[in-house]
Amino acid sequence: MKYLPLLFLSLFLFISCNDVKEKEVKKPKVKVNTEPIVKEYGFVFNDYKVIRDTIKSGDNLSLIFGKFDLPDSLRTFDAVEKVKDSFNPRMIKIGKPYLLFLDKKKPNELNALVYVKNKIEYAVIDFRDSVQVNNKKKPTSLKRRTIAAEIEGSLSETLSKQGVSQAFATKLAKVYEYSIDFFKIQKGDKFSVTINERYIEDSIYVGIESVESTYFQHRGNDYYAFPYKLKPEQAYPDYYDEKGNGLKSMFLKSPLDYFRISSRFSGRRFHPVQKRWKAHNGTDYAAAHGTPIKATATGVVERAGYTSGNGNYVKIRHNGTYSTQYLHMSKILVKNGQHVSQGQVIGKVGSTGLATGPHVCYRFWKNGVQVDPFRQQLPNAEPMNDKDKTIYLKHIEPLRKELDSVIKVKFKK
Repeated sequence: MKYLPLLFLSLFLFISCNDVKEKEVKKPKVKVNTEPIVKEYGFVFNDYKVIRDTIKSGDNLSLIFGKFDLPDSLRTFDAVEKVKDSFNPRMIKIGKPYLLFLDKKKPNELNALVYVKNKIEYAVIDFRDSVQVNNKKKPTSLKRRTIAAEIEGSLSETLSKQGVSQAFATKLAKVYEYSIDFFKIQKGDKFSVTINERYIEDSIYVGIESVESTYFQHRGNDYYAFPYKLKPEQAYPDYYDEKGNGLKSMFLKSPLDYFRISSRFSGRRFHPVQKRWKAHNGTDYAAAHGTPIKATATGVVERAGYTSGNGNYVKIRHNGTYSTQYLHMSKILVKNGQHVSQGQVIGKVGSTGLATGPHVCYRFWKNGVQVDPFRQQLPNAEPMNDKDKTIYLKHIEPLRKELDSVIKVKFKK
């Protein structure tokens, strides 16, 4: 029993020592800054106070700059003057986003403004050194793929399941508008397309850049379509089938998308300006001032100019048989000798010349005589000659083989 006190003392000292060690080990925790680094548009966001906003009605550069201090006591007026050669102040549009980069130490001092034009393009107005404007693009890449699917609900729903924008359904419907009634496509119809899609930094989807080939099976019938430019100067390709036949009518039904026919082709009409009866050798399409006017067929601009009667007008020769003319434009967007594609915007609706209100007078020539296009049996797209067809068939051969192989695997055709 005489050793019992000594045992308790040793035990007490052991526990005390352990408490001291534990207290020595447990040091106060240091907080680590885990704020993620954000980089975009060439800036490290963490280094600035960043304000995101959108252009509102009445906004302009002077108004935006005027809310902040500019480096080196730069005046707002001088800043706008210095950037206007590289950044047109009138280019800013309502609803477009922009970012303001402010100095963290001087929170009201503007270091830079980034105006976002679209998903890819943007402009940087930089005040950090001297006033500079840099128009830039985010790095992008193209990815090519062929998809094939069977219609389950609507075409747009089926495309969406394939990771393709539903808006592509409208483009496909436009390609086949003279072959397939897309209001009547049904479950079990099939399609396949080879497309090039654009991505920002290989990860952010922008959309379809171009179409290389398409296939549609509707009610047991096969329809191929390949975009192809017969002439290098064409702004847009036309679509042809596997045999080189054009898929669309040679002429659009009208030169406007949205319109009201205010006066038809007539041998005798009371002229609203000249106040007398005379022939009206055209069709008047009434529409709002500035409405885009489209070439109804591919051709070459024979004349673009002005006369007191026609106002601003464009005349297009399509081939040795057909020509069209578009009168009373507010603005002409093409020039003499220019090659234009079907559907290309060539001007804007106006009321120049002898006109009482905004409209386009559409005139149609066949073999040099003005005729009513509504009474004509108009041809499909002009056929390829033998030389062009040989080149075309060679061009589409690998594209068709690729489509067919995917179709065979996917649908076990």
